[in-house]
Amino acid sequence: MPDSEFDQSMPALFGGPQAKPLPYGSGRRFGDAEMNYLQEALNQETLFYHTGHLTNRMLERFKAIIRVPHAVAVSSGTAAIHVALGASGISYGDEVIVPPITDTGTVIGILAQNAVPVFCDVDPDSLLITPETVAEKLTARTKAVIVVHLAGNPCEMDGFMKLAQKNHLVLIEDCAQAWGAQYHGKTVGSFGDFGCFSLNDFKHISCGDGGIVCTHYEYLYRMAHAFADKFYDRLNSGFRTPSAWLGFNYRITELQSAVALAQLEQLEAVCSRRHELGMRLIQGISGIPGILPHKLTPNSYPTFWFSGFRVAEKTAGVSPPQFVKTLRAEGVDAQPGYFSLLHCDLFLKRQGYRGTCFPFEFPDGRSYKYSPADCPQSELALNTLIRLPVHQFHTDEDIDQTIQAVKKVAAFYRNPEIQAGTRKRPL
Repeated sequence: MPDSEFDQSMPALFGGPQAKPLPYGSGRRFGDAEMNYLQEALNQETLFYHTGHLTNRMLERFKAIIRVPHAVAVSSGTAAIHVALGASGISYGDEVIVPPITDTGTVIGILAQNAVPVFCDVDPDSLLITPETVAEKLTARTKAVIVVHLAGNPCEMDGFMKLAQKNHLVLIEDCAQAWGAQYHGKTVGSFGDFGCFSLNDFKHISCGDGGIVCTHYEYLYRMAHAFADKFYDRLNSGFRTPSAWLGFNYRITELQSAVALAQLEQLEAVCSRRHELGMRLIQGISGIPGILPHKLTPNSYPTFWFSGFRVAEKTAGVSPPQFVKTLRAEGVDAQPGYFSLLHCDLFLKRQGYRGTCFPFEFPDGRSYKYSPADCPQSELALNTLIRLPVHQFHTDEDIDQTIQAVKKVAAFYRNPEIQAGTRKRPL
């Protein structure tokens, strides 16, 4: 191999040129539209969601996008899931099936209702739970399933809807990372009893912090609305009334809704760009020996909160940590793995409430214990996954250079001749 070709093939970690020498593209997320709506909110002389107008306008736009008749705005995505659980009547000792590969926000509401999370395994290539893995965990105490559309990749909702109907389960969709994603042409969040969305600062769109919970059913909407507002009856009387049951103060403000309204106006453009770039990335790294691209759900429209691939070490000739190290040296913002709730002290030490083992121990003798070994496919995924960024401000060149970097690193570790040259070059 001529020296010039040899040098081009050499990873930057060993002295070669970077495949991605320039930083990823960036841009402004907030602008004049947000400022105008914020000014409108301030001009109302009230920032309370029930007496102002911005929250209702924001929710009307949201419902038109998701195609659901009812929605409640709340203070966070975590609150949205808790509201869905509380409105569904999930309570003491009930079991709720969830994936371990998700944020703590998915399970906080379960524990707050004194119910019990039951973790089921995922497909290691899609990172999603399946109807089959959920079915393995069903018991007489199972009352609900929370499906998580992780990384903007929709779950296989047909199977989950059949499973929920057959077993009389509440079906809740965690759409925090899946704004605009679709399954069979329908937007995620419109399949289950509840769809829950996050407006956290790190999501596709944001108002700093906030959330929305939506449903097709009026009676669930009324329960959700009350649960999120200390069980005050604002829909019927419009006034503060004595609480019927325990509710929480998960109210959104008009300032958050003002920003969210402007952000919803950008949603289609944000999601279509992420979809375009994510699909370009997946297609570009497909077919590389030892590289297993993120498996996308058939008949879906993913919107890529992140993307990536798994490394099959024996075929690739390199461990996932070393692949990450080498890829980062090329200028790619690669990250190893993700995280699992089965690695958290919350579950390993069963310390939901300080000073007790509740709600993991019950007077009837039930005892719930957790271990990463409970979900071996999740562990496989986490130990072999490499995450790659996808963002609406990235350029086509960003993605193309990322693809070339993956190809370059993969080829290096499969080629003994190139690797032999590293003996001449210091790390």
